[in-house]
Amino acid sequence: MKHIQSRDNPLFKSLKRLAESGRERRKTGQTLLDGVHLVEAYELACGPVATLVVAESKVAEGEIASYIAGRESVVLADSLMRDLGLVDTPSGLLAVVDMPTRVAAPDRQQDAVLLDGIQDPGNVGTLLRTAAAAGIKQVLLSPGCAAVWSPKVLRAGQGAHFVLALHEDADLGAFLADYQGTTAVTCLDGATSLYEATWTTPLAWVFGAEGLGVRPELIAAARLKIRIPMPGTVESLNVGAAAAICLFETLRRKLAQL
Repeated sequence: MKHIQSRDNPLFKSLKRLAESGRERRKTGQTLLDGVHLVEAYELACGPVATLVVAESKVAEGEIASYIAGRESVVLADSLMRDLGLVDTPSGLLAVVDMPTRVAAPDRQQDAVLLDGIQDPGNVGTLLRTAAAAGIKQVLLSPGCAAVWSPKVLRAGQGAHFVLALHEDADLGAFLADYQGTTAVTCLDGATSLYEATWTTPLAWVFGAEGLGVRPELIAAARLKIRIPMPGTVESLNVGAAAAICLFETLRRKLAQL
């Protein structure tokens, strides 16, 4: 195993650039994954990773030791692993991977999730994971959303990236205008209860950032305005929780028709 102890090491410098810079990730076509589960999910969907890097203290410890056994890997000093700032609580294993090739264009005849200006990486990753769990195949992200291939979004997505068609910097208004199904947005004014609304498939859901919500022009473009009934004392839900309720209500209705 190759051991890296210095911040001047070229590989460490390249890891640092990938961890911190969206421009670097776009230029190289690579990103970083943190944790055994995420690396396994990538390899299952996309093939072997380019480089495995393990923290020095984890080389002979538990799950990570078992995972790297018999595999070529680079050992990084614990202090350098922390300095990468990849995620808040690094697992001790990371991988350099090639980002999957982007599909050509969104499918306007297929169920979709549209994310409008959601900047928090944890929320974006959670939304991708929820969409994948509910059987959605494509997600469109407007300009202003957190970079979908950033390490923190990848960590929160827990492998959802590798089973979804992802479209960054998408023109959500143009997609809604040409969509060949029902379009639905979560909002309050003039909205119908989720449990009373009716729709036909395919279905495209639009979810917006907390605080600002979905842009007015997208609300106006959607055929259905949906609110989630909340008889309790709270006034709103985290966007990840709201999306989960809507997507799994959609799935429940699909299954009931089988």
